[in-house]
Amino acid sequence: MLPTFLIGLREGLEAALVVGILVAYLRRIGRGDALPRLWAGVGLAVALSLGIGAVLTFGAYALTFEAQELIGGLLSLLAVGMVTWMIFWMQKAGRTMKATLEGGIDRALTHGGIWALIAVGFVSVAREGIETTLFLWSMVQSLGDTPSALLGAVLGILAAVAIGWLLARGAVRLDLRRFFTWTSGFLVIVAAGVLAYAIMDLQEAGALPGPFTSVAPLDPATGAVALGWGAFPFGWAFDVSHAVAPSGAWATILQATIGFMPRMTWLQVAAWALYLLVVGFFFVRGLRTRKVAGPRASASGTGTVAQDASTPTLTQQGAV
Repeated sequence: MLPTFLIGLREGLEAALVVGILVAYLRRIGRGDALPRLWAGVGLAVALSLGIGAVLTFGAYALTFEAQELIGGLLSLLAVGMVTWMIFWMQKAGRTMKATLEGGIDRALTHGGIWALIAVGFVSVAREGIETTLFLWSMVQSLGDTPSALLGAVLGILAAVAIGWLLARGAVRLDLRRFFTWTSGFLVIVAAGVLAYAIMDLQEAGALPGPFTSVAPLDPATGAVALGWGAFPFGWAFDVSHAVAPSGAWATILQATIGFMPRMTWLQVAAWALYLLVVGFFFVRGLRTRKVAGPRASASGTGTVAQDASTPTLTQQGAV
């Protein structure tokens, strides 16, 4: 439950912040009459996300095992790509997100009709919703314990909605910059695990070479797929199933947090390590760049825009 709870909380709070900024701006400019159209767009985005989740959950059972694994692997790769893009987008564009959203509202009110504002609400939330759906679906597939994983995600989203509402009311204060920094770092680690699971799916489908294909190296003594350094690159890297039961609690916790599985192929290990090294390096570098740029921007008078009085914490640019 914990990994999916944190993902639901993080992604849900980001969506709640976006909606809160849009609602607060419409109220501030005296256009409360446009709120129903905005909420209609948000509702359509939520419906689309739930529909995609339903199709992914219930639509694959008529396919062959290889087809299911292929689709699962490709969708997991898509989820990893979207989450990775979101992490770096937040680092780069988080400071201007409020101005960008408000600019979209202004254009919709000035040049568009009813559908323009619906589109603003839809587009603003749909990206978060689809991204969350794909990532949570990949997590549920890899963990196997569907009820607990889904319950964790639902609780996380509900907590995000409640926190977003409290922030909008000014009832609580939250250091959003620190929150998104820590959760983004957590998502980098989780995404590496989802990538490793995607590689396994693609190997089982035969789309990538591995222990399930004819190129797998065999142990001359047993005839089974080779294990260890001699099995590189298309065999098993390690197998500690005798010490960590694949269906046990420790295996589930380790897989959900750091992407560790009791038995992994060399391609899985390589993809996991390479993702952590490359994405982790650029993530940490982005944090350092932002710390250096912050004081310089403040000193030059081009720093964070003053916080709006009507939305004391929700629209704080520096926090986002």
